[in-house]
Amino acid sequence: MIPARYAATRFPGKLMQMLGDKTVIRHTYEAALSSGLFDDVIVVTDSDIIQTEITAAGGHVIMSKNEHESGSDRIAEVADTINADIIVNVQGDEPFIAKEPLEKLIELFNDESVQVGSLMRKITEEEAADSNCVKVVTGKNGDALYFSRSTIPFNRNGDADYYLHVGVYAYRKEMLLDFTSWPATQLEQTEKLEQLRLLENGIKIRMAETDYQNIAIDTPENLADAIKWLSFNKKS
Repeated sequence: MIPARYAATRFPGKLMQMLGDKTVIRHTYEAALSSGLFDDVIVVTDSDIIQTEITAAGGHVIMSKNEHESGSDRIAEVADTINADIIVNVQGDEPFIAKEPLEKLIELFNDESVQVGSLMRKITEEEAADSNCVKVVTGKNGDALYFSRSTIPFNRNGDADYYLHVGVYAYRKEMLLDFTSWPATQLEQTEKLEQLRLLENGIKIRMAETDYQNIAIDTPENLADAIKWLSFNKKS
């Protein structure tokens, strides 16, 4: 599922911005669809504009309420009405999402104990210092121990590895419905990271490592970077 809110706080209307010859949301939808991994790809939106855009592309759109706090809440509203075992949440501003990371994410659920999965990518210490980059530390089995905007782990001996959390999630359906019914937790509100609600309620998040270099469109500067990336890769 692709939650698609039109009135984004930091960059309103970003999903309808042109990226090459297509909108951001259409790139995201077509990238998820072309992976060939899903029984259905559904865009869940509160916007008639986005509904028209995806319908024109032959896509599956479901309208949701517009007062949701997060993308997880938006897809949970629809997940409750469909027959599915695993729900994958690809944010609408991930136009370059690819098969490789999605496949790794889905494979986590071959372990029946896994209720929630997500992705991470190794980054440099300099990148880890950016509070806009959410870091994750994991245990030996790959379960997340904590997510933070701060630099974790602390590099006392100079040999730390850092991992960026790539915000693509997969849930067993009932866990998604449970998660979105719980109230916000203290650490979640402190860090402004909804996944901490799961950890604070004792739910493990299994992480898969990927090389996927995501460019999420959160700002006009991100869009400019994405346009450059698209132009470069078309030439190469």
